[in-house]
Amino acid sequence: MSKQLNPYIQEELTLEPLATGILSGKSFAVKDVFAIEGYTSTAGNPNWFATHKPAEETAEVITILRNNGAKMIGTTITDELMYSLNGENIHYGTPVNPKAPTRIPGGSSSGSASVVAAGLVDFAIGTDTGGSVRIPSSYCGIYGFRPTHGAVSVDGLIPLAKSFDTVGWMTEDKKLLIEIARLLISSQEKSESSFRKLLFPEDAWALVDKETNGELLKTIEKVKEVMPTHELIMLEENGLSTWKEIFRIIQGYEIWQEHGEWVSATNPQFGPGIKERFAMASKITEEEFKQMAKLQAVIKERLFRILTEDTLLIVPTVPGVAPLLNLPEDQVEERRSKTLQLSAIAGLAGLPQVTIPIDTNLEAPISVSIIAGPSQDIRLLEWVNKLEAN
Repeated sequence: MSKQLNPYIQEELTLEPLATGILSGKSFAVKDVFAIEGYTSTAGNPNWFATHKPAEETAEVITILRNNGAKMIGTTITDELMYSLNGENIHYGTPVNPKAPTRIPGGSSSGSASVVAAGLVDFAIGTDTGGSVRIPSSYCGIYGFRPTHGAVSVDGLIPLAKSFDTVGWMTEDKKLLIEIARLLISSQEKSESSFRKLLFPEDAWALVDKETNGELLKTIEKVKEVMPTHELIMLEENGLSTWKEIFRIIQGYEIWQEHGEWVSATNPQFGPGIKERFAMASKITEEEFKQMAKLQAVIKERLFRILTEDTLLIVPTVPGVAPLLNLPEDQVEERRSKTLQLSAIAGLAGLPQVTIPIDTNLEAPISVSIIAGPSQDIRLLEWVNKLEAN
């Protein structure tokens, strides 16, 4: 079955548990951007593979999971250098979306989402810089979690844009979400207070496709029933496209600082969209970056202010169901723009966000996301588990 789905770079690469623990009997796959001793990651591009050496030690998150009983099975396909949201890779192929085979799996953690949605592993580890765990989780109809920036170790991770990079995870089992979080997030203060207020950003919900809006509204009404207070707000009077542009420039600048020298020296073969984004990133000036960083600080302060200990934000993870495979580039970029407007909310402020799949009669999966204030990861996932139980 796995060969038909094409989710793996190296399915045969397995690592046994190092000890018994809460994850004993569980298996996981890893996005092919994490260091594994003696193995060279592809980062989704054969030129990267050819110009880099095997890792000298294994990434910390993999070791933690193995120390708690989990077995690693395989490394999974990613978009090239993690710089896409679609999951279509011209070099290694596109992993199949098991819940909607005619549609993209979402990226860049595409293979990780595919193996989870197909039931090949219990959970998978990916990375989320601009939405690369949240988006494929939504498109493939599974749970996905992006933690507070800096809450989980990125040691042994190929970076993309360091001020946004996070390690995230995906699973069909919401209980596993929190079990993994308790292992990987070791230092968060506990709070006795509960979440009592839910914010609905109108500008975010205005981005939802008409055909999925009705299904998402049904879920909103159900969530309202369990929260004492709910309120409509506007995040950005000038439109979330403003936030997307801030994110795009800061991310692009950081990406070029990280990988520009390698791109210039290697002249790697990039697929459609990836090539153009690297070219764009190369032209961003330090002055533009600094201007956007000032605006980001204002956004971050605002989100920190409204997302107090008792408050959550509910947003659509993506504008709608996964787009069809092999769409023209202009349609791909249109969806990418809308999607980034949504994913930039948590990204710009480094906030935790959980993607929750919704049961509908639609032809492909959809989801909603809940965002909490910084370092509220465990509380957020506990709240989701209680919400789903109710």
